Amino acid sequence: MTRPLAVVTGASSGIGRASARRLAAEGFEVICAARRTDRIEALAAEIDGRAVTCDVTKADDLAALAREVGDRLDVLVANAGGALGTEHVVDADLDEWRTMYETNVIGVAASVQALMPALITGEGEVIVIGSVAGHVSYEGGGGYVAAKHAVRAMLGSLRLEMYDQPVRICEIDPGMVESDEFSLVRFHGDAEKAAAVYAGVVDPLQQEDIAECVAFVATRPKHVNIDSMVVRPRSQPAQHKVHRRSS
Repeated sequence: MTRPLAVVTGASSGIGRASARRLAAEGFEVICAARRTDRIEALAAEIDGRAVTCDVTKADDLAALAREVGDRLDVLVANAGGALGTEHVVDADLDEWRTMYETNVIGVAASVQALMPALITGEGEVIVIGSVAGHVSYEGGGGYVAAKHAVRAMLGSLRLEMYDQPVRICEIDPGMVESDEFSLVRFHGDAEKAAAVYAGVVDPLQQEDIAECVAFVATRPKHVNIDSMVVRPRSQPAQHKVHRRSS
């Protein structure tokens, strides 16, 4: 029996890698797409999937990904994205803002455009990894907040536009996730600053927790659409309020 097919972008680390593993455990054949070829080839070998080197900001890469997918796709997990910097708006590096918008917003839109014909044929599902930053603003997050708000607004339009097509659109918005690279990238490789984000936090989410949500959404009956899912650790009841152990 042919396995259902899933594509996971940004599969070389973090939530993307965990989602690829979890979907494979659910019986999907997973195409692992990311820029770092060595990582996705190792992951694909581990989960009996396929690897496609892909930068979601490059049209040629997405065209190659679409060719690898073929005529039918069951699930697209649009996970590629991330945050850069924590400067206030008046001090922000606007080139970093452009990078965040290109990856988090344009990259998602371009991935959807490239794979939508196959998703329609497969009566499939788009699952976008957003963020609680798409729901509320916070200091030092202006560029990332703007990008994730844009993702959420875009998906609202997409869901309305696709209402008569057999495709479901879901946004999963995690709160604080102790993933292996998110904060490290945000702080430009400064491991001390990255570690401070999670210092003392009581049981932050793990990337596998979000992968579990991805698998749940991906395996609902085709008439069930989960528009959005906000997932926080119990210790983070709001963006600005986090329970940390006293030192």
